Amino acid sequence: MTLYYLLKTAHGLLAAVLLGAALAGLLFAHRAARSGSAGQIASTFSSLVHLELWFIGSSAVLLPLSGLALARVGGWPIGQSWLLWSAGLYLVAALCWVPLLWLQIRIRNRARRALRDGLAPELASLAAWRFRLASLALLLLIAVYALMVVKPL
Repeated sequence: MTLYYLLKTAHGLLAAVLLGAALAGLLFAHRAARSGSAGQIASTFSSLVHLELWFIGSSAVLLPLSGLALARVGGWPIGQSWLLWSAGLYLVAALCWVPLLWLQIRIRNRARRALRDGLAPELASLAAWRFRLASLALLLLIAVYALMVVKPL
């Protein structure tokens, strides 16, 4: 049972990192985009790209691995409906991450260009799409966490 609790702790910590980083990214990006300042947008989105790659990317890859190990050690059949729904919702959230990262890189680059050229950044539509995608991914992750905690059979 020691391995089970070790895996459960690791899985919980990875989930907390993923959810916390996603929520922080959503809030900081929204705040920077609303400022309209090219310098603040460029700086914030530069940090967000690193946050996405280091924390969200690594925890997003490790979470399914720790989850599969946890299910195996815990004796849960992989075919249980709550595990299948969790995996499906998680996959959709992960698929939101790729265009989200692309949008953040684009917003960062446009803000840097606007800062360099002395122009006002025209980022409203990109920032709106980024906010929608990030909100959807966050809601999907919350649904996955609810399924993981409740484990409805």
